[in-house]
Amino acid sequence: MLRSQKVETIAALRDRFQRMTSAVFMDFRGLTVEHATALRERFREKGVDYRVVNNKLVLRAVSGTDYSDALTPALKGMTAIAWCYEDPSAGARVARDFAKQNEKLRIKAGLLEGQVLDARAVETQLATLPNKDEARAMLLATLLAPAQTLVRLLNAPAQQMVGVLDARKRDHEADVRES
Repeated sequence: MLRSQKVETIAALRDRFQRMTSAVFMDFRGLTVEHATALRERFREKGVDYRVVNNKLVLRAVSGTDYSDALTPALKGMTAIAWCYEDPSAGARVARDFAKQNEKLRIKAGLLEGQVLDARAVETQLATLPNKDEARAMLLATLLAPAQTLVRLLNAPAQQMVGVLDARKRDHEADVRES
């Protein structure tokens, strides 16, 4: 690779790291071309940017960041990175699910908000984060819960009154039948 190409690649990698919400670092050694293509397609479907990278160029791209030293151990051997720009858990979910089906893919590390995560944390924490729609639904449910409770409390006396009146009506009808 020419020096000018390396400079361009480092700039592109730096841009991805600046725009990302999360990243997953993987070792893809041993994957067949068919499996690698299937993995790329799954990432593409979820809007995740997936690239096979040169470790030295990645180190240069992240140099000067808070996480560059912590990320160095993950940049050994063959490395592929999945950058997520919208849904931070999308790449981790795809990688975790694919690794369950194909033991050749190994998650090395993850990056979330400047914090380096080990492989276990990527699979158990990052991959289980709710996606954007799930988070919105949970927020909406949380916001609506007090209003729903208030409506139930306001309706409770009226419902109890209806119950009392209905019981009184049945008692009155029973008295009329007996008479």
